[in-house]
Amino acid sequence: MHDPSLQLQHIQSMLTRGQRNLRMERHTLVLWGLGGGGLVASSDWVLTAEQIPDASQRAVAWLIYLALSLFGVGYADWRLTARVKAARDETWSFIHRQVIKLLWLLMGLGTLFTFSTFFFGGGYMLYAVWLVLIGLALYVHGLFSEEALEWAGGLIILIAITALAAQLPNDTMKWLTASVFGIGLPTLALLLDGGRQRGFGLRLGQALGWTGLVLALPLLAHRQLLGITPPELPVEPLSAYLSRPDKAGTHRVRLPAGSRIPVHLQLTGDVFRPDPDAVLPLTLDQDLDVLLEDGTPTGDIRAEGQPWQSARQTRWISIPWLKASIDPLGPRIDGALGVDFNHYPHR
Repeated sequence: MHDPSLQLQHIQSMLTRGQRNLRMERHTLVLWGLGGGGLVASSDWVLTAEQIPDASQRAVAWLIYLALSLFGVGYADWRLTARVKAARDETWSFIHRQVIKLLWLLMGLGTLFTFSTFFFGGGYMLYAVWLVLIGLALYVHGLFSEEALEWAGGLIILIAITALAAQLPNDTMKWLTASVFGIGLPTLALLLDGGRQRGFGLRLGQALGWTGLVLALPLLAHRQLLGITPPELPVEPLSAYLSRPDKAGTHRVRLPAGSRIPVHLQLTGDVFRPDPDAVLPLTLDQDLDVLLEDGTPTGDIRAEGQPWQSARQTRWISIPWLKASIDPLGPRIDGALGVDFNHYPHR
């Protein structure tokens, strides 16, 4: 005689499979993970400002690079999925086609947002936006297929929002995104279980383990970067450094308070006439020590009595607003420029 509880479990399993009638193929997560992680990790070496100085040309180059890369990954995924379905004698369901369209829509939005940052700013949010988009794609797919995808999608969105709210350095955001794609998605492929219903405790354990694996490497690297300090060198006054005939080697140079630092502005567009002599004169309000390697700043800077900071690990400059007006003296443009590194992580 059959056990009634076992029969009920079989019925529940059949109902669950009927509700979650999609299947996320493991190769899909591996392909998109390695493709996305590779794009993020290569961003410091491919199509850089040194290689393509013009921002507009660099934006178009990145648009083409992203479009071709994502199309290549998507096409490979489609061909492999079609081959697997043919081997199982399955057809593409209506819901599956709509979910794929949503994935392509989200990847297109990410590509267009990346393109727009070259013209309208917002680059600091770039990695968080990509994380939210891939998290949303996984969550929606999980609604019709795997519970593990729902959990992972929600966690990726939470990671993106938390990292953005914590104002993590741009390098940390980059490697966090690369880890979510390159490590998180292929690892997630191992957690797929055919849409089976699992207990909350098991899902929570899987989610915590997966999150820890994804966050471990980038946050450890972040901690290590913050722990690296430049070598202790004697302080050289700016005047003494400038009088040096040979500037080779590493030097710690002090810029005294009251120093005038001209900011040369490159003006483009068709509203104002370009002026090669356009300069914004700024005056230092405190002594600053900068590190130079063979005459070139390394990006390490320190205010008197404070730890060293790296330009790559902080976000000092913001322009919160600009306003145009016409007063009795004529037209004018007012704005706000914030330069403050006291509120960001020290090292």
